[in-house]
Amino acid sequence: MTTSPTGAPLRPQPAADGLVSAARRNLREIAHDLSHPSHPPVPPLANASKRWRRLLPYVVVFALAAIFVPVTLNVLTNEYGMAEGLAGLLTVAQTAPLLMLAHRPLQAWWIIFPADIVGALVLLVYPEPPMGIWPWPPPTLICYLFVMLAVALRETRRTVVSVWALTAAASLVLHLTATDRSTSALLPAFGAVITVIGAVIRERGDAQRRLAEQETISEAERAQRTLLEERARIARELHDVVAHHMSVITVQADSAPYRISDLPEQAREEFGAIAASARESLTEMRRLLTVLRSEGAEGERAPQPGLGRVQQLVEATVRAGLPAELSLPARLPDVPQAVDVSAYRIVQEALANVIRHAPGARTRVSITSDGAHLTVLVVNDRAEQPDSPLETTGTGHGLVGMRERVRLTGGTLDTGPLPDGGFRVAARLPLAPVTPTAPEDS
Repeated sequence: MTTSPTGAPLRPQPAADGLVSAARRNLREIAHDLSHPSHPPVPPLANASKRWRRLLPYVVVFALAAIFVPVTLNVLTNEYGMAEGLAGLLTVAQTAPLLMLAHRPLQAWWIIFPADIVGALVLLVYPEPPMGIWPWPPPTLICYLFVMLAVALRETRRTVVSVWALTAAASLVLHLTATDRSTSALLPAFGAVITVIGAVIRERGDAQRRLAEQETISEAERAQRTLLEERARIARELHDVVAHHMSVITVQADSAPYRISDLPEQAREEFGAIAASARESLTEMRRLLTVLRSEGAEGERAPQPGLGRVQQLVEATVRAGLPAELSLPARLPDVPQAVDVSAYRIVQEALANVIRHAPGARTRVSITSDGAHLTVLVVNDRAEQPDSPLETTGTGHGLVGMRERVRLTGGTLDTGPLPDGGFRVAARLPLAPVTPTAPEDS
């Protein structure tokens, strides 16, 4: 049981008090929504890429104002017999705020709604017009529907419902004031239809915008995941390269005391320490490889391919239906193993991209060396059937591995479309050891 600070038990709060508190809270929230727009004061198409689209909302509101100002003035003076001065004031109050619909529709409603009520009360002192429409003359009614549409397109659902409810309440009060000449039900009825249409359009636009944001986030996550997977794959491949060199160091350090005669004891101990450190490094590398190796990656334990297998790769591509040519010199200078593997993988990925995005395109593969750098060039022509690629949209993830391998070796990569509709991949890899740059944050 809940007690008060004095120890006396507290009585449960009556249900009526709870309902009153909830009603007050909801009224405060509605008042806040009606007095605070839910969007910044910018037009709906402010972020459009083309200038005419950005100007379109302003053109629309200026056209509305240019139409309704003279029409409303003419109807009030000629049809309802209102004095020109008073009709002019009401016309300005009821139609000039239309210029605000592009960026401040809720504020425009706060001006037009009271002005329309005042106009309806003023019309009570005038004889009933031949058309018999009161309290909302035709131009006033249509103008107000545009205001409700603008509010529905920009504000939250609770604000839109509140605007319609206040409009219906005002129409009901005016109807009770003069039931013999009232057509006040027209505005709430048409307003409900316009409000629903505007709310549906706004919520559909919000849903499409959220979907586009999620697609952007998902695409960024896929790109990040692809990058990390490619880096892990490169690290697994480089394990074989580094392990080979570490094994050589171990063998040389272990065999040095037997190959070199009269070796001092201190030198023997030093060679033994080097061999022990190399073996320990190999053990740690195997542990690292276990972490990097994903499930089902047993095939990656096979020897890594190099430039010696590029000809087999091109021949397999030709058998798959892609006309490809290979230009490879008979002798190449000594190529570091990391560059050897990277060059093969770049050719492999470039040919795979041609098969996916330009099936049937004639492709040329060229590998040359100037003694200091190895140049890998893969160029494909326009596809024979450009309208039927195996993949209609490219994510660019296939280039991630190329960039990572080129960055690893300290080289450069140039990719891009050609004027004739083809595509070019050019990698320049240094043959001398280069300290790779730190990976960029993705």
